[in-house]
Amino acid sequence: MSGTVVDALTYWSRSKPDLTAIDFDGDAVTYAELAAWADGVAHDLESRGVVPGDRVSFLGANSLEWAVASLAAMKVGAIAVGFNQRMLAGELITLVEDCEPTVVYCEEALLPRLEEVQQARNTFSIAVFEKDVRPLRGSDHAKYRTPVVDLDTPTAIVFTSGTTGKPKGVIFTHATVAGEMHEWHLMEPIQPNNLRPVLVLPLFTAAGIIWGISRVVLHGGTLFLQPGFDPAKTLRILAEDKANTLTGPPILFEQIAKAPGFTDADLSHMVTAHVGGARVPVDLLHKWQAQGVSLRQIYGQTEIGGSATAMPREEAAEHPDKCGWGGIFTKIRVVDAEGNDLPPNETGQILLRGPGMMPGYWRNEDATRSALIDGWLQTGDLGKLDENGYLTFVDRLKDMIISGGLNISPAEIEAVINQIPGVEEVAVISVPDAKFGETPAALVRTTIEMKESEVVGFCNERLADYKVPRYIVFMDEPLPRMPSGKIAKRQLRDAFADVPDNYDKVR
Repeated sequence: MSGTVVDALTYWSRSKPDLTAIDFDGDAVTYAELAAWADGVAHDLESRGVVPGDRVSFLGANSLEWAVASLAAMKVGAIAVGFNQRMLAGELITLVEDCEPTVVYCEEALLPRLEEVQQARNTFSIAVFEKDVRPLRGSDHAKYRTPVVDLDTPTAIVFTSGTTGKPKGVIFTHATVAGEMHEWHLMEPIQPNNLRPVLVLPLFTAAGIIWGISRVVLHGGTLFLQPGFDPAKTLRILAEDKANTLTGPPILFEQIAKAPGFTDADLSHMVTAHVGGARVPVDLLHKWQAQGVSLRQIYGQTEIGGSATAMPREEAAEHPDKCGWGGIFTKIRVVDAEGNDLPPNETGQILLRGPGMMPGYWRNEDATRSALIDGWLQTGDLGKLDENGYLTFVDRLKDMIISGGLNISPAEIEAVINQIPGVEEVAVISVPDAKFGETPAALVRTTIEMKESEVVGFCNERLADYKVPRYIVFMDEPLPRMPSGKIAKRQLRDAFADVPDNYDKVR
C-alpha cells in the first residue's frame, strides 16, 4: 500500500467533506474543515522556517489543536513528535536533545515549563495551541502544496515509555504507517468511512498519533477523541454515538463495565474491542460477552507499529490467554537464547516481523542493532506458540524473577491474585532475598479489607510454592501507570526496593 496520511486527508476532504473527522468531547470538525485548518497551520509552520525532514513536537493533553498541528506538520513534510505532557523540564530536555525539534507546540498552561527547557536548550521556537492554532480554525486558507515525499522517509517519532531506561524514539515512516493499517483493514470487517474509534489514551503515544489520528484519516473514519478517560462518558459514546472500536489495557474495560447502565447499554454494533498490555481476566471477558462484545487479546510493541496480532473473534472467549497467530503479513517466532526456533509450548523470546516494523530508533544505532537482527524485531518479551501457532504472552524478559535459580513470571502470579474477589489492582515485583537472591512481592489494591494471609492462602492453592509471594503490600492509592495504561513496574521496583526492610514475610 502506498500513500500518506496527508494524501488520505486531501481525498476525504473532497469526497466526504461533511463527514465528521474528529469529535473532541462534543466539538466536531468535518474533513473539509480539518483539511482547511491544517492548511492554515502548515502555512504558519513554513513561515517559522520548518522544512521537510524537520521535527515538530507537541506538548499538551489531548485536544483538537494537537491533532490539527500534527497533521499540519505532516503536510509540510516534517516529522511529528509527541512529548509526554506529564514530564518535567529535565526529562523534556533529554527528548529535545534527541530529536532537535524546530518548533514545539504546547498548551498555554505548560508554557513556563517549556520556556525552562528553552532556556537550557535554546534550539527551538515555541508555538502555543490556544494562540497559534486555535485562531486559524474556520478561516479560508490557501491550500498548502505538500511536497512529494519518499514513502520510506519518517513521518512520526513515538518515544517509548522508557520502562528499561532512557526513552528511545521509534521511527514511523509513511510506508510503515500505511502498511500497518492496510494489513489491519484486510483483517477487520470495517469499511471506509465506518471506522469510529474512541480514543482515551494520550495522542503522544502510538495509540494516539498512529492508531488514532493516522488510522482514522487513512480510513476516512470518525475519531471520538477524549481529553482523558471517563468510564461513564466512554460508555455513553459507545452506546449512544455508536462508536464501534475501543482499544486499551484491561483496566479501561473493567472500569467501563462498572459504570452505571453498562448492563443495559446496547453495544451490539461494536466491531473491535482489543485488549492489550496485560492478560484479560475471564470474568471481565464474560461481562462484555453478555453485552454482545468479544474482548480480544492483542500483542504488540511500538517498534512493530503498535499491534502485531489479535485473537480471532470466534475463538477469543475460548482462549482468553492467547493473542492470535499474527497477521496476513506479520509473522511471529519464539526462539531460545541462541536464536533457534523452539517447539510448540516451550517458552522463549518473541520475535516479530511485519509491515509496521520500525526501520530503527531515531539516532540510536546501537539500540537499533540490538533490536533488529536479521530482519526480526527482538521484543525482549517471553512467550510460547501452541501447536496451532497461537501466541501466549508470558512476561517481560527483564521482569522475570530468578529465585534460587528458578524463573518466576510476575504476570502469572498477578493473574492468580486478580481472581481474588475484592482485588482492584496488583503488581508483582522482585525484591532482594538473603537466601534465594530475589523473591516475589505483591503490591495489591483492594476494594474490601483483606489480610495478607488470605492472598497467600489463595496463591498457595493455585501456584507452586516457590512462586507464591513472600511479601504482600496493600496499597491505598491506585498503582502508577504509564501513558499506555500499563502499570509502571520500573517505578514500583524503585519505590519498593526496600520492602524486605519494612515488611514481614507472610510465609
